[in-house]
Amino acid sequence: MIKPGYLQRSSFQRQFRRRVRQPGILAFAAVTLILLVLIALLAPVLAPHPPYQQHLDARFQKPFTQGFLLGTDSLGRDVLSRLMYGGRSAFIVGLVSTGIALIIGATVGILASYGPRWMDSLFMLLMDGLLAMPTILMAVAIVAVFGYGLVQVMLAMGIVFSPLIARLMRAELKRASGQDFVEAEILVNTPGPEIFFTAILPQVFPPLLVQLTSLFAAAITIEASLSFLGIGIQPPGSSWGIMLDNARDYLISAPWLAFPPGIALALAVYSLNTLGDHINDLFHRHH
Repeated sequence: MIKPGYLQRSSFQRQFRRRVRQPGILAFAAVTLILLVLIALLAPVLAPHPPYQQHLDARFQKPFTQGFLLGTDSLGRDVLSRLMYGGRSAFIVGLVSTGIALIIGATVGILASYGPRWMDSLFMLLMDGLLAMPTILMAVAIVAVFGYGLVQVMLAMGIVFSPLIARLMRAELKRASGQDFVEAEILVNTPGPEIFFTAILPQVFPPLLVQLTSLFAAAITIEASLSFLGIGIQPPGSSWGIMLDNARDYLISAPWLAFPPGIALALAVYSLNTLGDHINDLFHRHH
């Protein structure tokens, strides 16, 4: 029996997916992401002030004040400069943590797929154990063990994300290895490494890329969350999460402090997820 409201929800979901596939939205996401990355990379050149410099005689300056385009915070630090350097922290954490997850997860997935049966069972049991824990809770636990800071946050999220990569890698390798043309290559005695890199790996790459895009967005969000809680990047380091934490005490008197990091975080995550959805659509459209 169809539940009330099911058809309405299904129609809404179909319309939403069609909108996501529209070229205009995809272009907006791509351009936004490129701009955010460029601003983060060029922060030392573009930032009007050092992110740690305090102007105690210019605290709580409103946006568009002379010399401070986005205003200043409670310590007189330029919000725009801290926003740019916070973007550097976010993208560095996202890139390095997904890289760590890829190295660990891909290694485990390959060994589980082509190793002995006991190795497959052991690795997947370990991965299932890690996946059973809530992501943010596990990240907090790892950071608590290794200490607070940028390196610890990247290591924690790399470990947290690795079971997702390992599971995906194992499943896709087993699926690709069972294809008829792969078995044909084996029958004609094609070398194993050649089969892996030319016939199997190209089939694994698209879903892996989609997963990495999603994890990159998740890493940015979790980094901001940990920094907001005070257990991620530590002051005087710049982070969108730290900026949001500093702004929460002044939401009424100085609301402009919360908008820039919140909007930047939302745009980064939205752009990455939109691009990931598009890649996923392209992959399924050709299969």
